[in-house]
Amino acid sequence: MPRGIGSKHPLQGTTMTGARAVVASLEAEGVRVLFGYPGGQVIRIYDALYDSTQIQHVLVCHEQAAVHAADGYARATGDVGVVLATSGPGATNTVTGIATAYMDSVPLVVITGQVPRHLIGTDAFQESDIVGITMPIVKHSYLLQSAEEIAPTIREAFHIAKTGRPGPVLVDIPSDITTQLVRFAYPDTVNIPSYRPTYKGNAKQIRMAHTRICEASAPVLYVGGGAISSGCSQQLLQLMSQTNIPAVTTLMAKGILPTDEPLNFGFVGMHGSRYANYALNNADLIIACGTRFSDRVTGKLETFAPHADVIHIDIDPAEIGKNREATIPVVGDLALVLNALNDMFAKHTLRPDTQEWLAQLAALRQEYPLYKPEYDAETSAIVPQRAMKLLSRLINESADDIVVTTEVGQHQMWAAQYLDVNKPRHFLTSGGAGTMGFGFPAAIGAAVGLCVEHQQQHTQVVCVAGDGSIQMNSQEMATAALAHVPVKLVIFDNRALGMVRQWQQLFYHERYICTELQENPHFVALAHAYNWKAEQVNSWDELAGAYRRMLASEEPYLLDVRIARDELVSPMVAPGASLDESKDVSNQQQCEKEDVR
Repeated sequence: MPRGIGSKHPLQGTTMTGARAVVASLEAEGVRVLFGYPGGQVIRIYDALYDSTQIQHVLVCHEQAAVHAADGYARATGDVGVVLATSGPGATNTVTGIATAYMDSVPLVVITGQVPRHLIGTDAFQESDIVGITMPIVKHSYLLQSAEEIAPTIREAFHIAKTGRPGPVLVDIPSDITTQLVRFAYPDTVNIPSYRPTYKGNAKQIRMAHTRICEASAPVLYVGGGAISSGCSQQLLQLMSQTNIPAVTTLMAKGILPTDEPLNFGFVGMHGSRYANYALNNADLIIACGTRFSDRVTGKLETFAPHADVIHIDIDPAEIGKNREATIPVVGDLALVLNALNDMFAKHTLRPDTQEWLAQLAALRQEYPLYKPEYDAETSAIVPQRAMKLLSRLINESADDIVVTTEVGQHQMWAAQYLDVNKPRHFLTSGGAGTMGFGFPAAIGAAVGLCVEHQQQHTQVVCVAGDGSIQMNSQEMATAALAHVPVKLVIFDNRALGMVRQWQQLFYHERYICTELQENPHFVALAHAYNWKAEQVNSWDELAGAYRRMLASEEPYLLDVRIARDELVSPMVAPGASLDESKDVSNQQQCEKEDVR
């Protein structure tokens, strides 16, 4: 139970304004960090926040960045991220951030101001139906009608956001109820009869899963972001150890398994390794753990894993059977279900025989390495794959605990392919929505959560970005400076919208339109304008020293790393193609585009 819940709060039973009740409710939930931007319909809440000694407010430059920062905070810490924004454009600016969190199952509580109740529906100044707008992208939403609803609603909002499958919850508060007087009564418990997440898992289904696993000759664990939410790294490793079953991971699960674990075959999907894709597509049993069979993993669904039975374990029953029919569905918390499976294997000697299967996969890993020898060719140019490998080595050699966030684009895929991340919640990226502009404010939020609130010494956050995506929210350099958050920003600068340009090259006959950025800002000068340290890196010989100076700095630091425009992410499964059609691509190559209709 969070610090200060219910009767433990010192203001329990005190008469106060609705605005003060909002702040007191957040305090009762143990909230210590709030990301937001003030405005007319939340000004009384901000006035009440002035008296809070518990809550640190992080002032951003744009409400979208507030949600991304709260999202990064939540992903890095496992706590609920909290946002406060005003009505109208302030509220609508949060939509992309909310959608990003919803797609990646991140627990947020987003509090928005609303026009007074008697003006709702009149097209009043800065009125927007934010509850209606966000209906498809939240777990739940509330439009409050009285100050008496504030405390119980916020209690419910936090409960819903962090239980079951996590996700964002919206609380819309008309400004007139913030002036009402109310006796503060924060509930100790939550009782929502219609909301009862299943955690334990059905014992019969788990026994069936155990039996089917023992019969398999080519099984694979297909691990998704739900494993991060569940916190089941040790349970997965125990199951792999007991059964000798290999694992592949989605983009969202990066870090759930150590990269040096021999049974971890790593990143799977459109830009996954050829051996990981082969393992998933040719298995006779897929044990899907907290994953949703995304199109970015399966490729053409009709040809995906044609010979595999599927054991699908997920806390959200809506995901089971949505994209791929489950032979054995198990609804429950992944950690608890895996504990039950591990107990069964501990009590029984029967195991799947995977030796031949593992030998086959090991041979493929040897034949088709993800990191190619040509990336290490002697050249003064900065090869992005080599540059990412170097960053990975320096991060893992550092005495600091370093969390990496990414923006979205080619750099994101290079990071997923070549950064060795060995802990959960140490690789934060927008997977479901693919939101450009996410990574940098998420890095700020993660740094605030880890370095400021949780007081984790010797912790750093590095954001890997592209020159296109960083310009979505580059204004947040001011936020980092204002909040004294020493985030590090590495821009892989190819003067292009690299991933879209890659598709234009491979599938649209090199008809480049609107993807070559001729007039980028001078990123070093821009960083200096925000009082950041910064340097431009133009050759391979300069890069290691620049990385080391950045990681050694205790201030916000930007590196503008200049790479060639025609670098490609490889391998690649073409859109609409089957997973087994993963191919290496080069900058001299064009591919046939599959019909994706």
